[in-house]
Amino acid sequence: MSTLKPLLTAEDLTVGYFSSKKTPRPVAQPVRLALWPGELVCLLGPNGAGKSTLLRTLAGLQPPLSGRLNLGGAALAGLSAAERARQLSIVLTDRVDAGNLTVQELVSLGRHPHTGWLGSLSAHDEAQVQAALTATGTSSFAQRPVGELSDGERQKVLLARAIAQDTPIVLLDEPTAHLDLPNRVALMRLLHRLARQTGKAILLSTHELDLALQAADRVWLLPADGVLHTGTPEDLVLSGEFAAAFAREGLAFDPATGTFALHAPMGPAVQLMGDGATAFWTRRALEREGFVPTAGPAALRVTAPSPPKTSQWISHAPGHPAQYHKTIEELLRTLRLTFDNTPLA
Repeated sequence: MSTLKPLLTAEDLTVGYFSSKKTPRPVAQPVRLALWPGELVCLLGPNGAGKSTLLRTLAGLQPPLSGRLNLGGAALAGLSAAERARQLSIVLTDRVDAGNLTVQELVSLGRHPHTGWLGSLSAHDEAQVQAALTATGTSSFAQRPVGELSDGERQKVLLARAIAQDTPIVLLDEPTAHLDLPNRVALMRLLHRLARQTGKAILLSTHELDLALQAADRVWLLPADGVLHTGTPEDLVLSGEFAAAFAREGLAFDPATGTFALHAPMGPAVQLMGDGATAFWTRRALEREGFVPTAGPAALRVTAPSPPKTSQWISHAPGHPAQYHKTIEELLRTLRLTFDNTPLA
């Protein structure tokens, strides 16, 4: 029997805040949660659902409205700040005033819960700092003042500080908010690897839905109604709970591709023939133009090429002979002229 135990648990937990009239305002209904070693968990939900409030409650920065919250087998409310800091590190979206500290000096502050009252770093502490700088790609500017960093660089430095703190649990609020796409992908990959290699439980809130579906071992899904759903990304997608949490007028989640549809096709049906990458991107282009791709018979047919057999798209429009197109751009131009006689810009 496995002896693995959760690092953090919550039972009948209600999170929220108090209004100016001291009236409790719950944002998440009583939930039961657990953070397990070695897992990357993504907290997802629409704006205003209460993701940051939940993170702050789990970190002990604000009390729950009701329920029980345990950290390392002990009641979180009964732990001192120093005891919590040895169990849990957190990176919030609040801007940190680092004064004239260098990157390395700020990251070194992550070792504070493990040092004596003098704050002297041992060889082990120095090694932890260097490992955190290396893991986050911040070693190259370790001697720069934090005040000179870009928002993206600063975000990675704050993550490095949390890693240097070397706690079993790491909580992150929107860690990819100021990063470009390659760095967002790299950060999610790094967090997943850290969870696997170190056994840490890493929980982050994010709006990077597509990356979360790929990287997360588990998703905590918090819709606007405050009823939390937990499970693997795949189970939440297939159950329809993921799409329902982000339902908006004119916006639909496609479980077949794991993406949100930007367009609502209303035009003629088109039988799309072919498979592989070319068929996938042909479908995307047809949907953008308002057509409704289907696998079944339709008056309009488009055949996507299957390299290396052919490198041309073929269209069969009602009342027109088959036409051949070297690119998707040519295909769309022909279809636009055929159906509304309006050339593409």
